[in-house]
Amino acid sequence: MIIPTSYEELAGYVSEGKSVFFFTADWCGDCRFIKPVMPEIEATFPAFRFIEVDRDKFMELASEWNIFGIPSFVVTDQGKELGRLVNKNRKTKEEITTFLQSVS
Repeated sequence: MIIPTSYEELAGYVSEGKSVFFFTADWCGDCRFIKPVMPEIEATFPAFRFIEVDRDKFMELASEWNIFGIPSFVVTDQGKELGRLVNKNRKTKEEITTFLQSVS
């Protein structure tokens, strides 16, 4: 999982290749629930680059992308959004896997 440190770095991931943006925050219990299985999900989808976006550090991007609930996932390819799993509900490994299969 890539953890960007700047908006410039994030912009590069949006415009290059297939990327899964995982919006999260340290205080988010549902984010902490899914985080341990993220390496397994990453391994299942090697065609995607996974980027962990701290919603609190990148609030402007979260607002621009309408990320109001976390954990949330947005998939892009060459700057085009392929799909999103965005809501405030707890996500399961199966739900995330099904979502990623639908945008593969």
